[in-house]
Amino acid sequence: MTRRTDWAEYTGGSAGTDDGAYGAAAAPYETDPSAAGSRDDEACRGDGEARRTGGRGRGAGGARGRRRRERAEPSAEDGGATSSSRAEKGEPPRDPVEQARAICLRLLTGTPRTRRQLADALRKREIPDEAAEEVLSRFEEVGLINDGAFAEAWVESRHHGRGLARRALARELRTKGVDATLIDEAVSQLDSEQEEETARDLVARKLRATRGLDRDKRLRRLAGMLARKGYPEGMALRVVRQALEEEGEDTEFLGDEHF
Repeated sequence: MTRRTDWAEYTGGSAGTDDGAYGAAAAPYETDPSAAGSRDDEACRGDGEARRTGGRGRGAGGARGRRRRERAEPSAEDGGATSSSRAEKGEPPRDPVEQARAICLRLLTGTPRTRRQLADALRKREIPDEAAEEVLSRFEEVGLINDGAFAEAWVESRHHGRGLARRALARELRTKGVDATLIDEAVSQLDSEQEEETARDLVARKLRATRGLDRDKRLRRLAGMLARKGYPEGMALRVVRQALEEEGEDTEFLGDEHF
């Protein structure tokens, strides 16, 4: 297969223009029936007036009516050409490489995605593997696909926004097809101290909702919340015990079996 060389447009805001190729075709031109009715009424009034005022008026009124109709009613040839052109713009490109390019640009508009996510989308749309590989490789070359940057941004956003720990973040990135090496580099942004600080904040926000429950149930609920977000068991228990002790709970006899 001959490789394409006209890829310069990939790097400069082309997503918006190509996305339109998948829009619905424009509706064909339709004449407004009410407008046609008003013209007929006007023509009738003009003919009646012309009969009352003489042939001169009749000729002038008839000419004006014809001119109005000619302006309001475009030729069938013009309308057909417009409809055909708009319909053609609504059709996806037939070439597999162009199809793959348009699909990827549309999916990347406003939302970063991994190479695996885009490859799965192309496969579902039955794009040939060779065409998909060509487009995905070129997108990586120009920086439209960057799994390393995706992973780093994901860790930053999900840790500060949802309080997820490294273990949960790594699990999410694996499901998106990010390479293990890139995952390790991304989650290494977080250290144990930062994770524990975030865990304390999460417990502090949840602590009030557990007041009124017995001590063991509070411990299980708070520690379970941290576990679901990927925090290690030892860290979760330590953070929860400290929070309960600050409220006056006696945690001396709480063992790990309560977790």
